[in-house]
Amino acid sequence: MEWGNTMGMGSDINRNIREWMERYQVTGLSMARIQEGHIRMTEGYGILEAGTDRRVTSHSMFNACSISKFVTSMLVLKLADQGIVDIDEDVNVKLSSWKVPESECTQHHKVTLRTLLSHQSGILDPEDSFGVWNSVQGSPSMVELLEGRSAYCREAINVTYEPGSEFAYSDTGFCIIQQVIEDVSGKPFQVLLDELIFAPLHIRNSKMNPSSYKSMNGQLSCGHHKNGRLVEGKYPMYPYPAASGFWTTPADLAVLVIELMNSLKSKSILGISKGKAKEWITPQGGRDWTGLGVFLDGSEQEVEISSLGWGVGFQCLLTAKPYQGKGSIIMTNIDSGVHQSKGIIGEILRSLE
Repeated sequence: MEWGNTMGMGSDINRNIREWMERYQVTGLSMARIQEGHIRMTEGYGILEAGTDRRVTSHSMFNACSISKFVTSMLVLKLADQGIVDIDEDVNVKLSSWKVPESECTQHHKVTLRTLLSHQSGILDPEDSFGVWNSVQGSPSMVELLEGRSAYCREAINVTYEPGSEFAYSDTGFCIIQQVIEDVSGKPFQVLLDELIFAPLHIRNSKMNPSSYKSMNGQLSCGHHKNGRLVEGKYPMYPYPAASGFWTTPADLAVLVIELMNSLKSKSILGISKGKAKEWITPQGGRDWTGLGVFLDGSEQEVEISSLGWGVGFQCLLTAKPYQGKGSIIMTNIDSGVHQSKGIIGEILRSLE
């Protein structure tokens, strides 16, 4: 991966960011900017843990929360190009550990990877499901979770409306995607991600739910509430990697975005075809705001993709214009309590326009 001339921000923007951090009580922030298809800037501000002198650096890993879905979509498209999965096939063909329950809702249209990736599978997240991992409840298998035999999801998963007929954002859908990938490959999701995505792209500062923060050499950021207080346990994890288990840096996310950009030019390192890359950022199911694991604004060469992460103690945003070679990734270790566009992330993006 060519990184170009990585550099910091201009003094005016640096000053503004520090002022905004004070105004919004942001503990730590890390960001990367893509221009002309290369990483042109990485920068860190603040600290990783309130009350310490652990500074944010370009190697500091933040909880990406639902930006994990962007990473998962890349793995799915890689497997699709290899012929290992078919994104338009009934997922029950490949599922062996668990099956999507058949019902009247699935009589005419089946649940597919395409409908799961675009949140149009007909599957809704049960109320009060998909919380943060805790040591008492432990980590369930995906099958236990999908069968409702877990404290993280107490209801068995079912299709509640006809696939393709409605949009409903769903963590459950990405749990099913993870199970499809593990059933068809015979490997844990993290292992396949390392082998097929991270290793070829030389991504070194990204993990799915690091098993021990002590082994990460102080790279992991702690989560903070909007008042700057540390969250319980410091390092909130989610035991459903494909949906929200990714810990990473803006620089590593930028490498993944650049891989998408290169795929659109038939220059993919991973071997993702131009056709699959275009599908990735094309409106799905007649809904112009959702692609495959990403959200969309605009169309054709002007399309802008985004992926948002928001969980306990963290908030972040990935946004890019793939055909123009531009993008920004901003990660914070605080839950601001307001949408990204209304907090410090929105302030920074507007200043970069």
